[in-house]
Amino acid sequence: MKSTARDAAGHHEDEDALRDGAVPGDGPEEVADAAQSDDRQRSGIAGWPISAAVHALVALVFAYVVFAAHKQEEELAPMQVTVIDAPPKKDPPKDQREIMDKVPLDIATRVDEAVAPVPTFDVKPEEVAQTDDNTDAAAARGREEAVSTSEQGSSGAFAAIGAGSGAAGLHGLRTGGGHHRALNAGGGNRASESAVDAALRWFKKHQSANGMWDAEKYPTNCTENPKCEPGSLTAAGASDASIALTGYAVLCFLGSGYDHKTPSKFKATVQKALDYLRSVQKPDGLLGVRNYEHAVGTYALSDAYGMTFDPDLKAPAQRAVNLLISRQAKDTGKDADKAYSGLGWDYEAANPARNDSSVSGWCVMALKSALGAGLQVGTSMEGSKKWLERSWKAANKDWAKLTDPYSAMSSFPYTWDATSDVVQIDPPGSPMHDMAPVGALCAVFLGHHAGNVMLESLCNHIAKYQMPTKYPCNTYYLYYDTAAMFQAGGERWKRWNSTVRDMLVSAQRGGDDCFNGSWDPQGTVFHGSEVGRVLSTAYCCLCLEVYYRQAIVGHEPVAK
Repeated sequence: MKSTARDAAGHHEDEDALRDGAVPGDGPEEVADAAQSDDRQRSGIAGWPISAAVHALVALVFAYVVFAAHKQEEELAPMQVTVIDAPPKKDPPKDQREIMDKVPLDIATRVDEAVAPVPTFDVKPEEVAQTDDNTDAAAARGREEAVSTSEQGSSGAFAAIGAGSGAAGLHGLRTGGGHHRALNAGGGNRASESAVDAALRWFKKHQSANGMWDAEKYPTNCTENPKCEPGSLTAAGASDASIALTGYAVLCFLGSGYDHKTPSKFKATVQKALDYLRSVQKPDGLLGVRNYEHAVGTYALSDAYGMTFDPDLKAPAQRAVNLLISRQAKDTGKDADKAYSGLGWDYEAANPARNDSSVSGWCVMALKSALGAGLQVGTSMEGSKKWLERSWKAANKDWAKLTDPYSAMSSFPYTWDATSDVVQIDPPGSPMHDMAPVGALCAVFLGHHAGNVMLESLCNHIAKYQMPTKYPCNTYYLYYDTAAMFQAGGERWKRWNSTVRDMLVSAQRGGDDCFNGSWDPQGTVFHGSEVGRVLSTAYCCLCLEVYYRQAIVGHEPVAK
């Protein structure tokens, strides 16, 4: 029994050993080795899933990176690189003022004198690098009605129709893109712009230290030789001549878009000139002595104020306007409306018996500029309209028969006596007192427009009797004639412009001396031409600025 029990126990131990992976009959050491081997086998079996999981995770990460990069690559817009050739070098400017679209003219020129070139008008010649004074950071801000460059229309009471399409302010075409569009539309070209720039440089070189232009001593301000000839003061008093010449020069700078606030190469020149005019103005507003010079100075102050809205100019300009209105003649007739009794102007005091058209013309232009600048002009423009119409009717007794604007011709008197209706007028074509150009331009500023019989008949007279064929000519007539014909427009203007533009460009003095940029005064005929080169240069320069200096006047109401 005991043997059987031991056998049974040994049998159970063998089964346990077999169950535990041991070989029956092995000793304890063999059993321990077997256990360690079994542990290693179990550990290796468990590592395979972990390794597989890690590799799978790494594979997923790489797959995501590749996919994301590929997707981003697909979403990026394609980039194309184009090689741009360098622009061709421009030929150096020719040392002459080239005339475009020439017409045959018998013009006395100086072909031996080269003319300093200026850049083409694709870029406005307001180069900041060449400024006299750039202390003002912002551009000048003028009255909106006067300087607006809008081409989509405007609602201001004084808005004027632009030379292109749409509407612009009275002075809005002088600067920016409007300047060049108006130049092209009106018939100007690079040669005419070059001539204007040369004239302005001539003015700058001959300005006195106090800001004025001196009729007699202006050549001493220039450092170049030979010198220009001195002018004469026999036509007017010294102070009056200086004021008028300074006013003319300022109008030339302003007409081309150069004021005293906007940084430019002529800014300091204009500032000094305006300072001079303010310095010589009397407490009551008078500039000089006579209405002639006072009106020119008033015109310059009003224009400068209208372009810049400079508060320092408002009071001087308004005082000058007030003085001008106080000297306007009054209608003393028994049926005259006292509220609107103004007429024209004489040389000094109001005199209804002598309404001088030459003086009155500058007064009307000064008041028109003041009106556009927002200054107070009272009923003076209504009075001016009465002077214009009554003078014209007195000079053309059969005015009622002038019905065809294409063929009718009329004249305008040098003086008109409102008390007797008597006029003084020279025959058509006279170099002195045939004042059709003054009447025509005043007609434009006082509400008569293309198609109106008064304006058209006066322009027909101008085209027949005052069309210049060569220089020198009557530059006083030329200034008024050119401005009036431009405002009337049409084929008549195209014929006028092609002749006058090229004539003036060819007649301008060139070279490297004191004369360069000016026009000779000899032979310019009109009373006052003996004042000299400053005056003849001003009139010719203003003629070449006609394309943008003033927009075509529209149907704005006259202030009441």
